[in-house]
Amino acid sequence: MFTNERRQSMRTSLTPQAFFDSATWTVTYVVADPDTGRAAIIDPVLDYDFKSGCTGTASADRVLDYVREQGLHVEWILETHAHADHLSGAHYLKERTGGKIAIGEHIRAVQSTFKAIFNLEHSFAPDGSQFDHLLKDGETFRIGNMEMSALHVPGHTPADMAYRVGDAVFVGDTLFMPDVGTARADFPGGDAHQLYRSIRKLLLLPAQTRIFVCHDYPPGGRGPQWETTVGEQRRTNIHVQDGISEEAFVAMRAARDATLGMPTLILPSIQVNIRAGGLPPPEENGVSYLKIPVNVLGVD
Repeated sequence: MFTNERRQSMRTSLTPQAFFDSATWTVTYVVADPDTGRAAIIDPVLDYDFKSGCTGTASADRVLDYVREQGLHVEWILETHAHADHLSGAHYLKERTGGKIAIGEHIRAVQSTFKAIFNLEHSFAPDGSQFDHLLKDGETFRIGNMEMSALHVPGHTPADMAYRVGDAVFVGDTLFMPDVGTARADFPGGDAHQLYRSIRKLLLLPAQTRIFVCHDYPPGGRGPQWETTVGEQRRTNIHVQDGISEEAFVAMRAARDATLGMPTLILPSIQVNIRAGGLPPPEENGVSYLKIPVNVLGVD
């Protein structure tokens, strides 16, 4: 058993290593237990050139280099959700680290929706079996001596999860930096009412809790940032600070989402990300193909 003093030392010494991908505005994190060197990677990126259809591993290799330099052992590769703005590097990193890929159990609903949209092969099972572990709301697991808890925060998608360890919580796309606001809720299965309630759930955490976001879209020429606090979000988030009602938030979100185009990489990324970062199975010629459904997404 650890003493209270030891637990406090572990909590305050947690310093996530962030990797910002400027092509997709995505932040990947490495969270490591300083006592054991055991680690988790959160929301890794697989590079993708939309024009050529070629994937690359430079972003994932930056993470891998850090893991090796620090002598870390990756136990978990955690996805906050099936991202629509970048391809996941989870499969690539699992092959090189042995870490288990985990996502929220409601990924099954997302898989079912997009299996129909993309008319995926019959062998694709929308049961989450592509992932090593499906996390339930409130489930706890360990990274070395540190305990991490999974929090179901639906709204952006039905399957969004946040991950809390010590005084830090990794919120995926649910919240952005306070001057950017919140995630959209108009993807299939999204729900602005659920998003508001999920955000309030996060903002009930202690005010000093550190929030680490998955994306930043800096306004006004400021540089990328990814760390804030519950207290700062409650005081200054432009979409959901204290005093903004659920009804006002939902009205704002609906009006704003109606002006947004689809993310550039939504079509390739979803097909890969519901497979835990794996490509579709090769066809008879040995080539994997990504589908482009015509007049489906974004059509009223």
